[in-house]
Amino acid sequence: MSRRFAALTALLAALSSAPATHAQSAGASGTWLTQAGDARVKISKCGGGLCGVIIWLKEPYDTATGQPATDSKNPNPTLAKRSMIGLPLFSGMQPAGSNKWSGQIYNADDGSTYASSITVTGAETLRVEGCVGALCGGETWTRAEH
Repeated sequence: MSRRFAALTALLAALSSAPATHAQSAGASGTWLTQAGDARVKISKCGGGLCGVIIWLKEPYDTATGQPATDSKNPNPTLAKRSMIGLPLFSGMQPAGSNKWSGQIYNADDGSTYASSITVTGAETLRVEGCVGALCGGETWTRAEH
């Protein structure tokens, strides 16, 4: 589980707001494969922004228990029991420029939520970035077949 979302641990401060456009939402909507290739995230419009949910894992079972992977690092005992498949990574990411959104992203590796941004960088690529204090990082996701 620690490698699954390791690049998301250093996720970034929110960017400035800008009005939403249909082209922005359409460009980010779809299924994306994480840089490590270990998860697929479905991004769709929700409210005035974007939401992202895990829909596939390369390793969907906990190796220690043989049971489906859960959000075990979540500090809330009730949430720690929820399945990784269907887990919301972000909701309500708001437009922050051309093909760019900002908001909060959940990191299942440590059960924390971080300020972040996502940017469509090409027809097949999405950049997920973030900073925590002086530590910055990100990864590039690629559009995946359903």
